[in-house]
Amino acid sequence: MDLQFFNTLSRRIETFEPSEPSSKKVGLYCCGPTVYDFAHIGNFRTFLFVDMVRRFLEFKGFEVNHVMNITDVDDKIIHGFNASPEKTSLRDYTAPYEKAFFEDFDQLNCLRPTSIPRATDYIPQMLELIGKLMENGIAYQTPDGSIFFSIQRYIALGGKYGQLVKINFDEIRVGERIKSDEYEKENVADFVLWKARVPSDGELFWPSPWGEGRPGWHIECSAMSRHILGKSFDIHLGGEDLAFPHHEDEIAQSEGSTLCKEGGCKPTPFVRYWLHFSHLLVEGKKMSKSLGNFYTVRDLFQKGYSGREVRYLLLSAHYRESFNFTLEGLNGARTALARLDECLFKLRELAGTAEPPGKQSALVQSFDDALSDDFNLSAGWAALFDWVRQTNKQIAEEKLSPADAAGLLADWARVDSVLAVCPQKKEEEEVPTEITDLLEARQAARKAKDFARSDAIRDELKSKGWVIEDTPKGPRLKRI
Repeated sequence: MDLQFFNTLSRRIETFEPSEPSSKKVGLYCCGPTVYDFAHIGNFRTFLFVDMVRRFLEFKGFEVNHVMNITDVDDKIIHGFNASPEKTSLRDYTAPYEKAFFEDFDQLNCLRPTSIPRATDYIPQMLELIGKLMENGIAYQTPDGSIFFSIQRYIALGGKYGQLVKINFDEIRVGERIKSDEYEKENVADFVLWKARVPSDGELFWPSPWGEGRPGWHIECSAMSRHILGKSFDIHLGGEDLAFPHHEDEIAQSEGSTLCKEGGCKPTPFVRYWLHFSHLLVEGKKMSKSLGNFYTVRDLFQKGYSGREVRYLLLSAHYRESFNFTLEGLNGARTALARLDECLFKLRELAGTAEPPGKQSALVQSFDDALSDDFNLSAGWAALFDWVRQTNKQIAEEKLSPADAAGLLADWARVDSVLAVCPQKKEEEEVPTEITDLLEARQAARKAKDFARSDAIRDELKSKGWVIEDTPKGPRLKRI
């Protein structure tokens, strides 16, 4: 089945066709973290979904050039840097947050993007793009030295503003300008491309043909994505809260730079497919520190949850549906993954060193069909756990040969190349020393026929979250 998904640009389901179908190369961009604080679970719902999309494209045989930027200069970062008691370089200030982000990123088993550009490394490309907009008459300088994008001029030259969202142009306030990096959704006005240096910027500024200053947030992503992926590329992803103004402004800047000053030119399309993810609720409410429902990923790790459990839960719902994240849901994720792990363990025990027969089970096709239908993960998980149920039944009825088991494991590996929830071998072997010592003590007690001691150790293990299963190959520790 061909991959189909909802394109925000056309507001309908479309069959995905890459710009280079013969080579199957796909250019994919996602706005990355703004490194002024630790990323929260709402951020990571986006990054996990992007990772799944990239993995599924590769599952389908595409070669993905995945770009994710690091925003290391904006209003929040400058405020935090200037308020910091330790005056270091900007890179020194943002580095701990960037490091923490990728530690969480890796714990959630996300593939590192092909390119990870930092905004401050692309100032020349931003200045070049702003210069082109100035040359086309779409950008203009204000008395304070800042450079703004003129929506009216852009439209007059043939550009279209409001490609991702419906805008009432009667409400556009001529002459009004937005200088902050973020603004309310109802504001439709000229936005800043280059901010003239002001005293509150402190030491954070760069030279430009229009005076010292720094880039606006929107121009950063346009410059980085175009420089790495080209003036036009395949897929841009992000949360629905970024569709306007950020993504809409990205389109206007990028396509505006390809217009003619005299008019009459058609703009080069910036991105062919836009994917936006719905917002995340926590315990039924919008996430807020004041409500006590604000979680970073590392908060969840400290509560004892694993990266694969967080990954499972955040990938359990359809990306275009609002999702209610709860700690109870994480407990459910733990139970579901334990059920999967148990099935996989039995298959490995049965398969031994056997080779798979080469034929494919229905699991891979069912999973492919589910995700090819607008990345329907809910249907994909349903297909997987139906497979688990059927496989457990076949094992119990002794209807699987070692080769059959090896084949089923190979099929699971194909599916998990997308889901990425199966623990690595190292993780499977990491049982705390305290727990293995108790297992050995229990075995010694059984050998000595001290069954009261054996039962007491079994109960102690259970209180610590482990059970012992006696198998034909000896006792096995299993986390509850």
